[in-house]
Amino acid sequence: MSQALRDMVDGLKARFRPGSVDKRTTYYLSLGDAPDEKWTVTLTPTACEVAAGKVENANCVLKTSADLFIKMVNGKHKPGPMDFMTGKIKTNDIDLLQRLQRAFGF
Repeated sequence: MSQALRDMVDGLKARFRPGSVDKRTTYYLSLGDAPDEKWTVTLTPTACEVAAGKVENANCVLKTSADLFIKMVNGKHKPGPMDFMTGKIKTNDIDLLQRLQRAFGF
């Protein structure tokens, strides 16, 4: 895993906006094929937890490249319909994915 990805994931806690979710929501981020590119983000109305690895029952799954995810978080890429239609971004719940964006301000 790149240092940029690790730094970005570690920095998510500091960017979390309390009150941006109304209930406990778990996200599984698959940002590549390597085991160290899998992350679980758990949000509550008041806190954010980030852990390496995969959770069994995530409310929302996001699958994309680490590079694209870093660009999205840094505000250099705004996801659009073509990203989903071409498979650059895959998810099981677009609404929850948008809540993830709002929770971290990207």
